[in-house]
Amino acid sequence: MEKQKYYITTAIAYTSGKPHIGNTYEAVLADAIARYKRLEGYDVFFQTGTDEHGQKIELKAEEAGITPKEFVDNVSGEIKNIWDLMNTSYDKFIRTTDEDHEKQVQKIFKKMYAKGDIYKGHYEGMYCTPCESFFTESQLVDGKCPDCGRPCVPAKEEAYFFKMSKYADRLIEHIKTHPEFIQPESRKNEMMNNFLLPGLQDLCVSRTSFKWGIPVDFDPKHVVYVWLDALTNYITGIGYDCDGDSTEQFGKLWPADLHLIGKDIIRFHTIYWPIFLMSLDLPLPKQVFGHPWLLQGDGKMSKSKGNVLYADELVDFFGVDAVRYFVLHEMPFENDGVITWELMVERLNSELANTLGNLVNRTISMSNKYFGGVVENKNVTEPVDEDMKAFVLAAPGKVAAKMEKLRVADAMTEVFSLFKRLNKYIDETMPWALAKEEDKQDRLATVLYNLVEGITIGAALLEAFMPETTERILAQLNAEKRSFESLDTFGLYPSGNKVVEKPEILFARLDLKEVMAKVEELHPPVQEEKEEESGIDLEPKAEITFEDFEKLQFQVGEIIACEAVKKSKKLLCSQVKIGSQVRQIVSGIKAHYTPEEMVGKKVMVVTNLKPAKLAGVMSEGMILCAEDAEGNLALMTPEKNMPAGAEIC
Repeated sequence: MEKQKYYITTAIAYTSGKPHIGNTYEAVLADAIARYKRLEGYDVFFQTGTDEHGQKIELKAEEAGITPKEFVDNVSGEIKNIWDLMNTSYDKFIRTTDEDHEKQVQKIFKKMYAKGDIYKGHYEGMYCTPCESFFTESQLVDGKCPDCGRPCVPAKEEAYFFKMSKYADRLIEHIKTHPEFIQPESRKNEMMNNFLLPGLQDLCVSRTSFKWGIPVDFDPKHVVYVWLDALTNYITGIGYDCDGDSTEQFGKLWPADLHLIGKDIIRFHTIYWPIFLMSLDLPLPKQVFGHPWLLQGDGKMSKSKGNVLYADELVDFFGVDAVRYFVLHEMPFENDGVITWELMVERLNSELANTLGNLVNRTISMSNKYFGGVVENKNVTEPVDEDMKAFVLAAPGKVAAKMEKLRVADAMTEVFSLFKRLNKYIDETMPWALAKEEDKQDRLATVLYNLVEGITIGAALLEAFMPETTERILAQLNAEKRSFESLDTFGLYPSGNKVVEKPEILFARLDLKEVMAKVEELHPPVQEEKEEESGIDLEPKAEITFEDFEKLQFQVGEIIACEAVKKSKKLLCSQVKIGSQVRQIVSGIKAHYTPEEMVGKKVMVVTNLKPAKLAGVMSEGMILCAEDAEGNLALMTPEKNMPAGAEIC
């Protein structure tokens, strides 16, 4: 019987620099899903790769004094090395500079143009040279740039555009009739309410202001804009041919079963990409999952902040599988996860060294001590055995249910619950006490057999998440890797097998102080000279009465989503939960906070301010900030955790 296919992809990594652990998380997450699907019996094809065109790369290469191709060759190689270090089992690593990809992108662009979906036009409006941005007359503030306040001049720039609105209704209907298409649910609501239902604008799909891209073959001064180039990797990588000569592999694998991406690029994958596919008369992917971010401490990783963690550095401290465990287990389904050195040490010591490592070590040590390493099932059972066996045999179904919904962290929790239940079984049966009674030797042998069998089943479930650890456990137990179909049977470990004489320590406990001392050596804290803080005197405004003050309504708001305002260098647009309502508030704080830093913060909001349009976007309130003498801003946040909607008085 032919296996059912499963085609999974990651977003291709942008080659502007070395990927940090937050970027690496996605590759590890996709690998865990791919490995688990293989365990279930699927014929899996796992594709990842690198996105290598664009103005940013052209500028970085110029700064480095090398060609763009040399630059992306170096970075793509580094990304691939990190994916390999993390033991990701990809089947294809595509690069958007691959010759076959570039040729197909040119053909795709030409086909869309011939079909009338792409047309030649131009940006037109008031242009701010310092900000390199176009604005409409209505977006200007007192006739000047809304971002920097400088004068703007009339300007045009030639470009090709894609008619997004042509397919918008069809996409809306698809999303409504395929509730599984965009996951989690919150991402679907965001796409529908913020982008699709208000109406789509035509999308610019070519640029003339830089050269590092795929040329439009019938108009070479234009290069294909990065998203049309990058998104098509999902089909070009498996053999799509725009002329109708696609490979057998493409026919087998498409549509993709899962596009796994970061939540920040969900719009490109659930709006632009499906519409491109409709233009090509291709079926849409079955599911797009926008995973949350892995944050360092309480903020998104940023080189400028100096809080970046890299996979290879973490592996040097903890090992590959410990890092895989951490990034997979600590990431919630919808909310951002947090990674810190302290938390990694704590998890390694408690879960990996204690719950798992100590279980395997004790079981092998007792088998050697009491029976010379021979593991025999003497079938001397007690009621406690049945309870333990029922728990172990229920675990595969629980893991499968979680993985079906892509709740990978929850699936790992189920696996470690199995190991915790086996530790409890040791406490319940007390093998050391049984060993002291001559007539309890067969019972002792049965207990140790049950432990080995339970660990073997647990190791099979662990393999998708921590493959090297699974291999090491099975080697020490002298056990074969179990098939998925066999996990509903307890007692398949061959009676009479012999475990290794000396158990290997799977995870050595670490001392937090020693780890932090080494971290400080690697990353010495930046010593900033602080001047004595002086107060700021402001020009006093006219006095107001208490009745004037009472007219203002201040409440606590929780920022649940945030994004940069298009064509604005200064503005962020936040979705702010206030009580049972969600308000859209535009703030000029882009220079001080990134959109991802804003999400999750509790802020002080003026809620009865008359709505106004800023840069063409409606704002329904004001988020309060403090400003120092240098113009630095800080959000005003409540000292204690207060519910969204709480009155500030």
